[in-house]
Amino acid sequence: MANKWLIKGPEIVTCTCDFGCPCQFNSLPTHGHCHAAAGIRIDEGHFDDVNLSGLKCAVVLAWPQAIHLGHGQALPIVDERADDRQRNALLKIMSGQASTPGATFFDVFASTYEKVHDPLFKPIHFEVDIEARTGRFEIPGVASCSAAPIRNAVTNEPHRVRINLPNGFEYRTAEIASGNLKTRGPIQIEFQNRHCHLVMLNIGPDGPIA
Repeated sequence: MANKWLIKGPEIVTCTCDFGCPCQFNSLPTHGHCHAAAGIRIDEGHFDDVNLSGLKCAVVLAWPQAIHLGHGQALPIVDERADDRQRNALLKIMSGQASTPGATFFDVFASTYEKVHDPLFKPIHFEVDIEARTGRFEIPGVASCSAAPIRNAVTNEPHRVRINLPNGFEYRTAEIASGNLKTRGPIQIEFQNRHCHLVMLNIGPDGPIA
């Protein structure tokens, strides 16, 4: 029997691409590769009868070329407060094993991994204001990510942009921001003022829920 699961809550994603990220438009990544990280706060969630509400998870990612060309690496990170059942549930969701094939970003990305590093169980600090395009997540000793509004090059006023993907496998609408990221450990990344999107996830095994 297929697992029934749900994740509702905000997500912050940042990557090495220019603002907007060509991948969102089925184009090649800005610099020919993709290095990224994502953090999720689960405001409401479950995996079968396992309650996931209040937990957080994150992942650090690196692909040497475009994502669809494979050979990617992933480092999953799960909230240290999760018990064994919650840890197993989150790792199964993040691995794509609990998704309908091709229906969620968990499954699509997992199909491109060449190596998945051993998961870490760490404190994850997460805060976000999607409307304001600000936020941050931090895993001490592993990753630090921050988001801020894109600024108009002439006036320095905040520049608001959204991406709408009616048939997307991650989100329907995303607020676009400027992201900074620094990671340590098996996947080391550092950049500033690159693509970042802030979304309110509402997703299950068959993809985003309208």
